[in-house]
Amino acid sequence: MRIDIMTLFPEMCNSVLGESIIGRARETGKVEINTVDIRDYTEDKHRRVDDKPYGGGMGMVMQAEPVYACYKALCEKTGTAPHLIYMTPQGKTLTQERVKELSGLDNIAILCGHYEGIDERVIEELHPEEISVGDYVLTGGELPALILADSISRMLPGVLSGEKCYTEESHYNSLLEYPQYTHPSEWHGRAVPEVLLSGHHANIDAWRREQSLKRTSERRPDMLEKAELTEKDKIYLSALG
Repeated sequence: MRIDIMTLFPEMCNSVLGESIIGRARETGKVEINTVDIRDYTEDKHRRVDDKPYGGGMGMVMQAEPVYACYKALCEKTGTAPHLIYMTPQGKTLTQERVKELSGLDNIAILCGHYEGIDERVIEELHPEEISVGDYVLTGGELPALILADSISRMLPGVLSGEKCYTEESHYNSLLEYPQYTHPSEWHGRAVPEVLLSGHHANIDAWRREQSLKRTSERRPDMLEKAELTEKDKIYLSALG
């Protein structure tokens, strides 16, 4: 998969993308993630890409033409039209289900807004998918773009050590993940649950399933409406009250 992040601050993105699991995945060719500087596509000799908003108001607005030219250059470079995503608090909230769907695409371009946003005309012209990472506002789209790129990349074959690394995590199947423990077996008077020390994998799996159901019921009961529940799950949840 190829992911291009269209941004005014490529170094901000590169400093994150070179680290940890995603950094290794890029090095080994499991995923290709590039940052593209929108300033490279302005005709202004001072590399300006913004101007004052029509109608007055605070801040500056990113101009349409540099954004448009940047995306069109990507289309020419890749020989296709990458699926364009605009990170904006006005978009649909990102879900794990949408991440799974996006991970099946070959080519994605992520557009990062900044300042007071982007000239609406280029949004209308390019008609990107609009995605939000939550009901709050950040100074720009770079952090949300990194969240999206990370969440998609870790779903790709070979990025994590195995499928269970993400299929058992929170939200994957509309359930929160079970609690995790490591050494030592006792800490501050708190012991690791005996079942995890038993070596009995079937019992461990059953305990983890129950803990996921219990935790989801207590913290995010709304998620249970979308979860695929067995009859055994339903009986367990009913017993929880």
